[in-house]
Amino acid sequence: MITGESRTVRREPGDTVVAGTVATDSGVRVSVTAVGDDTALAGIRRLVAEAQASSSRAQRLADIAAAWLFWFALGAAAITAIVWFSLGMPGDAIIRTITVLVIACPHALGLAIPLVVSIATERAARGGVLVKDRLALERMRTVSAVLFDKTGTLTKGAPTVTAVETAGTHTEDELLALAAAAENDSEHPLAKAIVRAATERGISIPTATEFTSSPALGVTAQVNGRTVSVGGPGMLERHGAGELAVADTWREQGAIILHVLVDEEVVGALALADEIRAESRLAVDALHELGITVVMITGDAEAVAHSVAAELGIDRVFAGVRPQDKAAKVAELQAEGLSVAMVGDGVNDAPALAAADVGIAIGAGTDVAIGSAGVILASDDPRSVLSVIELSRASYRKMKQNLWWAAGYNLISVPLAAGVLAPIGFIMPMSIGALLMSASTVVVALNAQLLRRLDLRPERITSAERAPSIEHVQPAHR
Repeated sequence: MITGESRTVRREPGDTVVAGTVATDSGVRVSVTAVGDDTALAGIRRLVAEAQASSSRAQRLADIAAAWLFWFALGAAAITAIVWFSLGMPGDAIIRTITVLVIACPHALGLAIPLVVSIATERAARGGVLVKDRLALERMRTVSAVLFDKTGTLTKGAPTVTAVETAGTHTEDELLALAAAAENDSEHPLAKAIVRAATERGISIPTATEFTSSPALGVTAQVNGRTVSVGGPGMLERHGAGELAVADTWREQGAIILHVLVDEEVVGALALADEIRAESRLAVDALHELGITVVMITGDAEAVAHSVAAELGIDRVFAGVRPQDKAAKVAELQAEGLSVAMVGDGVNDAPALAAADVGIAIGAGTDVAIGSAGVILASDDPRSVLSVIELSRASYRKMKQNLWWAAGYNLISVPLAAGVLAPIGFIMPMSIGALLMSASTVVVALNAQLLRRLDLRPERITSAERAPSIEHVQPAHR
């Protein structure tokens, strides 16, 4: 739960565990150390509150524009009053001045950004994206490189059987049947992976008896009157047996190796590895369609990392990276002029998430990772990154449109309200000025509402050719 790795982590008395942790080979007694406001759920609530309270650069720009509009309106009203009074029309001077003040009321400008931000945040939440920091959402539109952590992000973070090697007279199906029978009563993730592999092949799993589990060694059970053991190096050492020759090759590829013994004789071996998500290739292809560089970072060996990268079509790989060095790799990409979004889920990803231009945490990740990120994905589907990019670009367009409308409307309507066209016989009635002021607010509100039409479901991306209709722009450098 803490490291985010797909392999189990042995805990000792006194160690910290997290709610949702699964005990795989023994009982567990815990002492509750966090309740109420200290729980993860309460933390998520605080993130929502932070999202509502955070202020963006665009919002600050709108605030500055509104302040300038105040002085513009006040100055225009003063000039209007002076001009009309000087013409000897005090009654018209009062009407024109009030009309200027009414029409210059900065309702539209004041709502231009907050409406877009509010609707974008709500739309993101409905699409499974929690915007913790509005600045992160704004920066996402300029991201030119997405850095994915491998385990639990591009991969499922859970083992699966990737290869089966037999020895002697057993077939692969027979070997899997024996291993699944022995592991069927175990709650260990590796055991579940073996049983799942046998089930997916349609193999009938025999009933086992006298099941025993030995921590750090493996399991043993009676299957069809024979003693079947499944385990790692410790199990082989206990029975004085050697591993199969293929084990070295599997080990270089980063696989977990379990040998199967029948009556203390090795009859085969299984390779288990973290399974790549089917959605990962779709996400990588869609990012490439946007001209974004895709990078993977992992603590795995070079051979394992490059194997995954080749399968997914990833541009660059950082392999064998220690947790404390991940932030340095983010800085390395930034030094190349790239705007970096980091996607991760583990405690060891937290420094990199904080160092990146945009930190994106998988919602199922650790509290530390979530706390370090500006954007949080409720699902573990990497295609959700595309949803964040689309929302960022769409909301930025709406902000610009609203600001231009609100400011341009006032620059045109205020002189008309002041009576600049009076020499040719046009004088704007005060009632028309009030209607125009209200109309500008309605236009801004309706334009912001168009964000609700965005489809942010990650499953909408089914191929690179059907990537979301995002405005294609050249990636901006820092």
